[in-house]
Amino acid sequence: MTSETTSPGDTQRTVPGPTPAVAACDLDRTLIFSARALGLRVPDAQAPQMLVAEVYHGEPLSFLTAEAGRLLQELAAAAVLVPTTTRTRDQYARVHLPGPPPRYAVCANGGHLLVDGQPDEDWRRQVDAALAAACAPLPVITEHLRKVCDPRWTRKLRIAEDLFCYAVVQRDEMPVGLVAELSMWAETQGWTVSLQGRKLYLVPRPLTKSAAIVEVVQRVGAGRVLAAGDSLLDAELLELADAGVRPAHGELHDQGWNAPHVGVTQSSGVMAGEEIAGWLLDLVR
Repeated sequence: MTSETTSPGDTQRTVPGPTPAVAACDLDRTLIFSARALGLRVPDAQAPQMLVAEVYHGEPLSFLTAEAGRLLQELAAAAVLVPTTTRTRDQYARVHLPGPPPRYAVCANGGHLLVDGQPDEDWRRQVDAALAAACAPLPVITEHLRKVCDPRWTRKLRIAEDLFCYAVVQRDEMPVGLVAELSMWAETQGWTVSLQGRKLYLVPRPLTKSAAIVEVVQRVGAGRVLAAGDSLLDAELLELADAGVRPAHGELHDQGWNAPHVGVTQSSGVMAGEEIAGWLLDLVR
């Protein structure tokens, strides 16, 4: 992989060596799954053993299989495992993957780089400068989102980390073509649109997971990047990687997104998460 800068808008870097791999993994619907997203297609008596990955308001919220947990622990021992998520820092803090906490994590779609659980302020300053130079301001985008989100199918509107905004929607009640129209408008503002489950995201185009992963690659001296993800916001991360994998579900799958170096799981739902963990570990080995 080649690159020469660590700015959030540039994801190319030269990395020397035979060195450890960075495994950059999206979380929701890639490694961990809500009860609604488990997608188990076997009788209850044959269902795999599950681990709780997240608790919210005292209730289990996200899960992975016990076998996926075992594979992830082995992966973390053999590579630099980096959870790479659109979640805010508070939302990420609820997630506990098996094994020791990862040294690095990427939150807010690249807006925050956590090192031993603490945000790297230098990185955030770089992000803020890149967004100011290339995108319409967040209040402009948020106001437009409020105008197009009809209360009849919109449950919540949220601003995340003063970086991007999203709406929680009832997908089956949204007007046909709204996402396409919103995407065309956002493009003129330097922003991008992604519909993931019940969340409709508007994210600045330079705000990417891959930019933060390039920074991690430089810091640890990694020789290659492996990646996994399911949404359009993961596409640039998968494109950056030397090898990647996506599940047979989610936004990328629905749109038929593929790349020569990106595999697709045979399973969907939580079993795809287990398959992804095994695939990454096999590559590291």
